[in-house]
Parts: sequence; C-alpha cells; structure tokens
Amino acid sequence: MNELKIAARIRKKDEKALEEAIKAYSPLAAGIIRNISKGSFSIEDIEEVIEDTFYTLWKNSDKIIDEKLKGYICSIAKTKALDKLSTIKGAVLNIEDYDIEDDFSITDQTESKDIARELNEIISTIIEPDKEILMRYYFYYQSTSKIANIMTINIETVKYRLKRTREKIKTVLLERGYSI
Repeated sequence: MNELKIAARIRKKDEKALEEAIKAYSPLAAGIIRNISKGSFSIEDIEEVIEDTFYTLWKNSDKIIDEKLKGYICSIAKTKALDKLSTIKGAVLNIEDYDIEDDFSITDQTESKDIARELNEIISTIIEPDKEILMRYYFYYQSTSKIANIMTINIETVKYRLKRTREKIKTVLLERGYSI
C-alpha cells in the first residue's frame, strides 16, 4: 500500500481507496481509541468511533496532505475518541491509568521526563473533585462548560478549581526546584 497514492485517490473521492485506508489503518485507529478510553468504551463504542473517524476522513478528504494520511487518521481518531469519552457519564478518569510521560515522549530530554514523573506524583495527591476536573480538562480535553455539565456544578466553580489546582501544582514544582 502506498500512502501517497491512497491519499491522492481519497481526495478524488475514490471509494476503493477509502476501503483500502480503512483496511490498513483501522487497527491503528482502534488502538488509539482504546488507549484514550482507558476501558470506558464497549466494543460497539470503539467500532462507532472508528466509523466516525473514516467518515470524517472522507468528508474532509480535501484537507489530506499526501505524506500525512496516517497522521491525519490518527488525529481524527484521537479527536473522535475524546468527543465520545466526553459524552460518557462515569467514564473512568484515573491518573494511574494515564501516563503523563507519553505526552513528553516526543523529546528525549531528561528534564521533561523528570517533570512528567513529578506531575504524576503531584496529581495523585490532589483530592476530588479537583482531581477529576483536572483530569477531564487536561487529559481528556473537555471544556469547562462540558465538565460543569457532566459534574453538575457551576462553570465558574470549575474554572476556580482549575486555577487553584494549577497554582498548587506550580507551587510544589517550584519548591522541588523546577523553574516554570
């Protein structure tokens, strides 16, 4: 399979090319979706998000850049999974399941990895509901209004708790010698 050729054919609305992309990239999309859901999605939910991913790819085929098809599919899958996750009440939001170091894996800088470990440790000490609000906002990319709706609290309360939690984290990092 040639990613460049498939991307060009999808842009021209070649349905066979879309089928080839689905066959080639569905396992990758499923992996991303499972990782983001942290066990909150049923098999049907995962299949639905995969379908949404490729529907969005097809609908936005004019935005595909030849050598970036795989990355574009990954980006769509991540966005669709986060959208789906934000609609599930009682979704598992557990810092122990989320490895902050994954977000820093692009660089191999030791300091970034040290900060990631420190953040994991600090976040694990934050009490509820502040921890859940932080998780929903920074790790599941939910808006403050969506968090307020899901948790049935005032949006201003969500904003205040986020601000207060960020300040606590910053203070602890400064105390531990990190410059922010």
